[in-house]
Amino acid sequence: MTVCAIEITRTDPFTITADGAYAARLAGEGEARYPERWTLAGPEAYAVPLPLAQPEEADSEVLPLADGRVLIHRRVADRHVFALLYPTGTGAGPRTGELVLGAIPAQEGLRVTLLPPSPDGIRAYALTVGAEDSTVWQVAGHPAGPQRVAHVPGLCSGGVWLDRAGRLLALDRELEGRTKTVAVDLAGAVSPLLQISEDSDDRLLSAAPDSGLLVIRSDAPGETRLGWGVLGSARPVRFPECLRLEEEATPFAVQPGQVLMPETCGVALRVGEAGLALWHPADRHVFRLAAPQGWLGGTGLWTAEGRLHLPYAVPEVPCGIMSLGRPVAPPPPVRLDPPVRLDPPVRPDPPVRPDPPVRLDPPPEPAPRPVPLQQAPLG
Repeated sequence: MTVCAIEITRTDPFTITADGAYAARLAGEGEARYPERWTLAGPEAYAVPLPLAQPEEADSEVLPLADGRVLIHRRVADRHVFALLYPTGTGAGPRTGELVLGAIPAQEGLRVTLLPPSPDGIRAYALTVGAEDSTVWQVAGHPAGPQRVAHVPGLCSGGVWLDRAGRLLALDRELEGRTKTVAVDLAGAVSPLLQISEDSDDRLLSAAPDSGLLVIRSDAPGETRLGWGVLGSARPVRFPECLRLEEEATPFAVQPGQVLMPETCGVALRVGEAGLALWHPADRHVFRLAAPQGWLGGTGLWTAEGRLHLPYAVPEVPCGIMSLGRPVAPPPPVRLDPPVRLDPPVRPDPPVRPDPPVRLDPPPEPAPRPVPLQQAPLG
């Protein structure tokens, strides 16, 4: 179904697994909240509610796993509790099973948030931020319950996976008044990743492990702008003029599978509260499109084939997916060379023996037209 107008955009978090097979959100309204799992791998998406005896708090977090279970994070008294929910299908109707994994003690001023789904789809991680430092916890996939896996000095936020193995995690760290992105090896090492200038605040918004495309936000150009670079490249970060939008834009999906071809990756941007835009580094053009009514959380999923899937929920379609193809960028202006003017041949006088015919040189070869940058081969 294609919806042509933007009227409602649900801002409740909607999280999709790295392989695009499942998604989860906290559905319901007001005090009647419950986890809901979406199955996306198949001919048609469908939702499975996972309610328990008591409704969930509005600040609970949910995260889908690759096996169809849903991780939930709740604040319960003086603990942050983590559990796995799954449909059991027993009794008179669908039931919800719950497996409690363990808890992290709550402390005054401690913030606990779930990190984006791990690329392997089996493990799940949470980030705790205290007064001076941050800690990455593995909260699912470990037999002994929540375990500390990395300690990072400074106040961290964000969270972007840099590899397909789920070992390298990028975090935006605020330290000594500046924010820089660091790479956290979950084996324990922390190293700088993004530092455009010494005095700039540089944040990593998204990364495509296949192509190495990085989308960042930085004030290094003199104002806060979106830019892009390539992981491991010696070339500087670029800040295209087309990404200088009136409203703040945030990438939420990047096209996978473009191995070593960052310029060809599709990037989906949420613009403002409910706007949608698509961009490819090679096009140097941003396409503004209509998002579906009831778009969930400003999220979506790019496929390797170049289709963008956007989840939405409205009363008549409680579980819908809108699919978009890649727009075609307008062609660059073509400069036409002026025609070559040939003088008419010289006519000899009648009484005089005609001179040999005047030989006209062929018109000069036109000068080679510069190839537009988006068509130039990459060096």
